[in-house]
Amino acid sequence: MVLRVLAAPDKFRGTADAIEVSDAIAAGVTAAGCKAIQVPMADGGEGTLDALGGANRSSLVVGPLGKPVEATWRLNRETAVIEMAKASGLLMAGGPKANRPLDATTYGTGELIRYAAEGGAQQIIIGMGGSATTDGGLGAIRAMGPLDRYRNLELLVACDVKTYFLDAPKVFAPQKGATEAEVDLLSRRMKRLEQIYKNKYGVRVGELSGGGAAGGLAGGLAAIGATLVSGIDLVAERLSLDKLIEDADLVITGEGKLDSSSFHGKVVGGVAAYAKAASVPLVVVAGEVVSGIEEKVEAVSLVETFGEKKSLQHTLFCIQEVVSRWLQERKLHL
Repeated sequence: MVLRVLAAPDKFRGTADAIEVSDAIAAGVTAAGCKAIQVPMADGGEGTLDALGGANRSSLVVGPLGKPVEATWRLNRETAVIEMAKASGLLMAGGPKANRPLDATTYGTGELIRYAAEGGAQQIIIGMGGSATTDGGLGAIRAMGPLDRYRNLELLVACDVKTYFLDAPKVFAPQKGATEAEVDLLSRRMKRLEQIYKNKYGVRVGELSGGGAAGGLAGGLAAIGATLVSGIDLVAERLSLDKLIEDADLVITGEGKLDSSSFHGKVVGGVAAYAKAASVPLVVVAGEVVSGIEEKVEAVSLVETFGEKKSLQHTLFCIQEVVSRWLQERKLHL
């Protein structure tokens, strides 16, 4: 009997996207004489657009720092998929050092939402991860124009974190280049916005788990009627992950760094939960594995196996090799 192995990884941030990681896992699976089934995953962060079918639209919008950027998105029948990082992401701002945290805006994301609605979308999925912004979604709301046009649309906000609206500045703004003084200013801004949204839309965004995603964009969109959902669960449902896992003998997932946060709204934790529910064995391949995580899940570290330099320079080769070795050693026991 040939072992059926499901490759369901996240990206390895900075080195490989989920599709590339999935291909590398599949190559290792095949080399070990097993059958690979691939389903590259995402959790509402970068890669969500690819996981849900990839882009088939491109629009010129206002970037996070005001300069025009070409943002890709998807429209298939009546469903649109938007990844806010494509319009308002930290990479679009040039990274933390080039970013201006007080100025960074989600306006371009709002433009994409408007274009999707104008294009006939009845359901719009907006992925939250990778933002440059901490504007509470105000820029996006302004760019969306009259909100009546969205009254009969379903806006689904795919969150990859559970952070609250008012916590977004202190939790995420430093990663976006904010100084301590700027974090304080952003915190005060968010507090004012929370009150504005309550007064204008009647929604207490500060009480919503995930409202702080993408610098509060999730909360801002919730204020105007959007529904906040778990990104990993949304992607898993769209890709029928549960059925794929039920048909597999083993699941391999992975990400760049495996730590406690991996089990809070992220791909690894989500895939592990689905595998556990189906009683299917799972192993995680990660660039780095933080000590103690092995108690939660079986994991293989590229850094521990190949060293840090080789793991970073030849990530895909290392993934393929470690998967092949692991399977050859373990497949008789599975």
